[in-house]
Amino acid sequence: MHTKIGIKAEHLTEGAKILSGFLADEFVLYTKTRNAHWNVKGPDFHAKHKFFEEQYEQLDEVIDEIAERIRMLGHYAPATLKSYLELTHLSEQSGEKNDANGFLKELLTNHESTIIRMRENVNYFTNELDDYGTSDFITGIIETHEKMAWMLRSQLE
Repeated sequence: MHTKIGIKAEHLTEGAKILSGFLADEFVLYTKTRNAHWNVKGPDFHAKHKFFEEQYEQLDEVIDEIAERIRMLGHYAPATLKSYLELTHLSEQSGEKNDANGFLKELLTNHESTIIRMRENVNYFTNELDDYGTSDFITGIIETHEKMAWMLRSQLE
């Protein structure tokens, strides 16, 4: 059954394609945050372990919301590791040390990159795709990432 929500079919397809890239970014960032949670070490281990857990739980919610938004637009969300690695703009590999500060710096860089990429598309959803709902939705996710980035940045200062 076709999605009839006042947005042209080709615009729904384009929106779902962009959202699929965002979903891939979120999944890679989630995995990197899980890695930090599992592998962090040092004198502040417990605090960082809990901190990274809170962050990956937030990302898990964002992943689900983006996948559901893709479905609302009448398309299927990608759901394989292969597709995520093909669609993401993030690197799976870390360029930082495998310690608390290394994890914080790497994740901060990834959040900031994700924020910028999403921000570049907010007006596109509104002005080109006539999809105000997805534009608003992405704005909300940007705010989530901004708060998560602030939490990461604050621990590095």
